Amino acid sequence: MHIETVWIVLAAVLLLIELWAINRVRKSEGKSNNKGVWIVLIVFVPLFGLIAWAIAGPKHISPSTAARPGR
Repeated sequence: MHIETVWIVLAAVLLLIELWAINRVRKSEGKSNNKGVWIVLIVFVPLFGLIAWAIAGPKHISPSTAARPGR
């Protein structure tokens, strides 16, 4: 496997992860300004942005958890 092929595959995987992360940010609860900042960070600084988002980004609340206030 040529080194160019490896880089292309890694770039494609990074692109797919970025698209998934942007979709999660878009669907998360939070202020639109914060969402915009996260999306810009993920798009323009891909690897660092994804790592920062995974650590400190907006958290997605699932409907099943929100429906049970007693837990």
